[in-house]
Amino acid sequence: MEAKVGTRLKSAVCTTEVIVVRSPGGDIDLRCGGHAMLAQGQTAADGAAPDEAFAGGSAMGKRYSDDGVGLEVLVTKAGAGSLSIGDTLLPLKDAKALPSSD
Repeated sequence: MEAKVGTRLKSAVCTTEVIVVRSPGGDIDLRCGGHAMLAQGQTAADGAAPDEAFAGGSAMGKRYSDDGVGLEVLVTKAGAGSLSIGDTLLPLKDAKALPSSD
């Protein structure tokens, strides 16, 4: 799927929803719960559940990114599935360290 900046996606197997914040352009195999993510208007097959290897969950308001690929997404609705690019889990983005005020 092509993930452009501003694209809203939802999981096919849980309640997770994300918005693409940074994208390398081109096609990205972005998944949630081990299954490909869907565009907002698409519907998922009933009865699907997250794969056990990708059932760690995603936290609302958190950013997940892969600097090697150049992708960053913001979770707008939490869910039971973990975000991944293909079979590689997408790590939670670390907060930037602020300078000391001393």
